[in-house]
Amino acid sequence: MNGHALRIVVPVYQEQAALPALLAALQPLRSRGAWVVIVDGGSTDATWALARRGADEVRVAPLGRASQMNAGAAGCESGALLFLHADTRLPEGADLLVQQALQAGAQWGRFDVRIDSRQPLLRVVQTLMNLRSRWTGIATGDQAIFVRAEAFHAVGGFADQPLMEDIALSTQLRRRSAPACLRARVETSARRWEKHGVLRTIALMWSLRLRYFLGADPQALADRYGYARRLPATQATVAVLAKAPVRGLAKTRLAPALGDAGAARLQRRLTLDVLQTARAASLGPIELWGSPDARHRFFRALRRRCGIATQAQVAGDLGARMQAVMDAHFAARAGQPLLIVGTDCPLLAPGHLQQAARALATHDAVLIPAEDGGYVLLGLARPLPQVFRAITWSTAQVAAQTRERLREAGATWTELPPLADLDEPADWACARGFYPGLVPAIETAPS
Repeated sequence: MNGHALRIVVPVYQEQAALPALLAALQPLRSRGAWVVIVDGGSTDATWALARRGADEVRVAPLGRASQMNAGAAGCESGALLFLHADTRLPEGADLLVQQALQAGAQWGRFDVRIDSRQPLLRVVQTLMNLRSRWTGIATGDQAIFVRAEAFHAVGGFADQPLMEDIALSTQLRRRSAPACLRARVETSARRWEKHGVLRTIALMWSLRLRYFLGADPQALADRYGYARRLPATQATVAVLAKAPVRGLAKTRLAPALGDAGAARLQRRLTLDVLQTARAASLGPIELWGSPDARHRFFRALRRRCGIATQAQVAGDLGARMQAVMDAHFAARAGQPLLIVGTDCPLLAPGHLQQAARALATHDAVLIPAEDGGYVLLGLARPLPQVFRAITWSTAQVAAQTRERLREAGATWTELPPLADLDEPADWACARGFYPGLVPAIETAPS
């Protein structure tokens, strides 16, 4: 297939363990023109950062395979769509097999499945899955459903339900035509069977399938299966504090490892990444507070090309600068929570911002601590100027002192798990893998 005639859509949630191998396996298909879209459901592990490293496009959608896969298919009006679970591997030449099936007249289809296990009972399970699919014309998500984009949109895509969305789609597509049942096998993980027990999982799946056909509520079935429920959307302003990517000003503690020019390039990339993260979280307004002022050409370009509101940080220490951001925000949007972030955390994901915003519905403040003793994010539901005072900034005491100021203010707060930030040369050694296109330019940059 030429161009982006095949779009591979992968819904993910907390898949940092499976994602590197999946993305590596998809590289040959990308080299032949397939377009890989990862759709995150709000992960708070390294899923977001890993996906941006190895996919053509990364999107965010409300949690649930149906909504995530519909989001990944959006905008694809021609060619073919292939929906792939993160724990499933396609057979060699899968893109060519899909092309052949569609050129032969099929509207949609699926692969046979092999479960990655030596358990004899699971061999029986996979055989029955493949036979049942041939007899009924119904495919499961584990079988990597593919479909012409026109046919997918004609039936309305996946029904927005938390379970059995694959059966609902197959039922609609089967009314248009029988599926192409390819004998080439995808390999899917046995993790759900191994985690809960083979016999127990088989019994549960058959029970859920029967109850679904008898009209049971898909949400009740998803609860029984153990799927996490979709959390309500919320709003917040995201304020990003960033330095201009200027040699000798940006990421100076990394300059011994990267050189001044390399540190400035990294600062530019980090700023773009956190802005992309904030936009993907879809919480509300995004503001960029620039230092030393907002007139640097990089900030002007963001304002002109991306519509990012840019303002200059005030003079003073970090506390004074953040308090100015807080004061300006609550003067303009008194009822909306505020999230303040920097640009130093490659692992910060839309899911973190969404989770922090939800926390502010029941708490005055929320923190994401940094592993070095600072913090990556501070969220406020109301003005709390105390949290910026008498703090020894750029030390390992910042988070602890902030907690003390919150106690003194009588504020309620919660904390999300800590994240690693990127300040010292040792941090770069751990984070450089997230910036493959940047590493050669940095390492050859003059200091």
